[in-house]
Amino acid sequence: MRVGLIDAVEQVGEAAWRALEPPDFPFFDYEFLDALEKSGSVGPGTGWSPVHLVCESEGRLVGIMPLYLKTDSYGEYVFDWEWAHAYHQHGVPYYPKLVAAVPFTPATGPRILVRPDVDREAIVRTLLDAAREVGEENRASSTHALFVPEGDLEDFQERGFAVRHSLQFHWRNRGHASFDDYLETLVSKRRRQISRERRQLAEENLTIERLTGEALEPSHADTMYRFYMATADRKWGSPYLNRAFFREVFSTMKDRLLFVLARDEAGRPIAGTINFYKDAALFGRHWGAVEDRRNLHFELCYYQTIEFAIEREIKLFEAGAQGEHKLARGFLPTLTRSAHELRHPAFRRAIERFVEEEKEYLDQAVEEYSRHDPYKK
Repeated sequence: MRVGLIDAVEQVGEAAWRALEPPDFPFFDYEFLDALEKSGSVGPGTGWSPVHLVCESEGRLVGIMPLYLKTDSYGEYVFDWEWAHAYHQHGVPYYPKLVAAVPFTPATGPRILVRPDVDREAIVRTLLDAAREVGEENRASSTHALFVPEGDLEDFQERGFAVRHSLQFHWRNRGHASFDDYLETLVSKRRRQISRERRQLAEENLTIERLTGEALEPSHADTMYRFYMATADRKWGSPYLNRAFFREVFSTMKDRLLFVLARDEAGRPIAGTINFYKDAALFGRHWGAVEDRRNLHFELCYYQTIEFAIEREIKLFEAGAQGEHKLARGFLPTLTRSAHELRHPAFRRAIERFVEEEKEYLDQAVEEYSRHDPYKK
């Protein structure tokens, strides 16, 4: 086997990459990563420098580890700023670091892609060994794999990675026949709350559309970008994505992209949310609005997307990071996991103690949230 390093997925080619794309996870599809790279949303000046590892055997691609050399911790959603601060206080550089993740995307999915017809264990071992060499060559303080599926953690733990837990809220389809059927599974307080929120929004006389596939037009990309920028400006945030990225995914990922759009009484677009889906999974990503309307966020980001998931028989809906307000709307607390290898012995021991204490706190939080489970027993 031979391992190489590339800084753009186009160097592999779409056909070769396609053979390794995972099910239920659109963010390691060729088009998504290519859109990030072509648009300049990752690359020089962004804090995300692609150093993807590719493994070949007998002339064909058998494994990929999408990997980034990071000079900050923006856009990761597994927060390690305090770790970086502690390093700085002791005169030890924390950056650069290596990160196996989807940029700006807190979604759980495989971090190492392997052809289904080869020896997975051998490919994973080879790629992780190569990742360690890349870290040493770049004097990286650490290597991090973010939002790792629980079943893949052993690959990292065997190499001494510490496992960290985070908390999100996920919705799961219980075989609902309709949104009303879904509401019937909730306790009366939550059922009434959701019905009231939807009724109040209906009084605003908005038009709401769910657009995917050939219904998506180039103008929709510009509209969503405008919403995205307006929301970033209001929150004093720094937008990670640019117009070119939105135009690219609206063109190349139509069959995996859901755009929920709200128009006012005059037909003017006022808010929208972009979601990605594949097979049995749906992921809410970006919301934006140029005008505030009561309950509009809940309708576009949760209720419309739940309806879509029910219609398409999608089993899992991840609506993004954080947000305990999702609990009342049927999203249950779910532990997410990441793996961290710190090379400095003293910091490694201190951070390993921290993540173990953090796990205990999160276990208590999940237990507390379970007391407010919105579903009927």
